[in-house]
Amino acid sequence: MEKKITVSDAELEILEVLWSAGDSLNANEIRARLGQNKNWERTTVLTLIKRLLKKNVISQEKREVYYYAPCIGREEYVREETKCFVDKFFKGSSRNLAAALVNSTALTEEDIKELRDYFNQNC
Repeated sequence: MEKKITVSDAELEILEVLWSAGDSLNANEIRARLGQNKNWERTTVLTLIKRLLKKNVISQEKREVYYYAPCIGREEYVREETKCFVDKFFKGSSRNLAAALVNSTALTEEDIKELRDYFNQNC
């Protein structure tokens, strides 16, 4: 990603639906998939879609109705968000992040063991 894209939690839910679909969806399809977790009105979904379009995070294609698709992949978005998080809270140091996790109650001994095994296998 060339520049930082700020996406609200609600907008992220729309993106998650599109990423999981693996294909473009129209607004009604997006709302139906959200309906399992959210009870958003159609206008709410359309507003969120409009915001994502304005940010160039999703694209639209006119068929019988508009269909929407993400312009960035989930992995790319998560990678950029993670980098921004580490930069903001840990001065760009992944080591400081890891130390904070280990020193907090966020990780169990089992989590730490799994991470140690992961790093030993992949480094």
